[in-house]
Amino acid sequence: MGMQIQAGMWEIESPQRSGLEGARPVAGDERATSSDSLPAGRVEARPRSLWAILYKDYRRYRAAGARNALSVVALTQGFWASAIFRLSHWALARFTWPILRTMAKVFCLLFQKFIEVITGISIPARSHIGPGLYIGHFGGIFVDSDCRIGENCNLSQGVTIGKGGRGELHGVPTLGDRVHVGANALILGRISIGNDAVIGPGAVVMDSVPPRGVAMGNPARVVGLEGSFDFVNYDDKENDPARKAAQQTEAA
Repeated sequence: MGMQIQAGMWEIESPQRSGLEGARPVAGDERATSSDSLPAGRVEARPRSLWAILYKDYRRYRAAGARNALSVVALTQGFWASAIFRLSHWALARFTWPILRTMAKVFCLLFQKFIEVITGISIPARSHIGPGLYIGHFGGIFVDSDCRIGENCNLSQGVTIGKGGRGELHGVPTLGDRVHVGANALILGRISIGNDAVIGPGAVVMDSVPPRGVAMGNPARVVGLEGSFDFVNYDDKENDPARKAAQQTEAA
């Protein structure tokens, strides 16, 4: 089906159960940095707490130009949606007792449906999304519950990341780190989108995209390898070793 990858995504677990405050990779994942052969979400050596992940999401909006905390927390629907997703994902991972888990599912579902109604953004609690999610515009966004998305990714309005494909390509996508997905793009099927890739506005992507690939059109095809370096902004990005390595690979 193209690139075969192992996704390094995040689950939140209880500090009391783990002895670590924060997140751990999904079972079966190795603690390794991402590379061109592994375009999945990068797993960092230091686990992050729930609040640290929420803070990193918040900082994406400030890095993108939000003037102050109030404009992000009170006025940005994308941040509302990602915050409810983070809390729901954390709650379902933390509460393992059947009664508490059932109650958590009910409350999470109610909150998520409320957010869907007021923002038009659907991100189920079961999805695996790395820290630093940025949703810059209102509405029309659907993310499948089984999809995996790396760190510091951008989702624009009208984006669908969902189930599709036939045969061995039937399933849901995996997106790497620092991927920019343009407005009204569809990413469908058991495919992988490499680190630093760009999915253009209105693209319909049903085949894997390599690291730094720029995919455009319907059906989408890779038209370049310039990457998402000009689209994805986050704190101290110029000193991010993974981003610098990707830029050096592009230059070579």
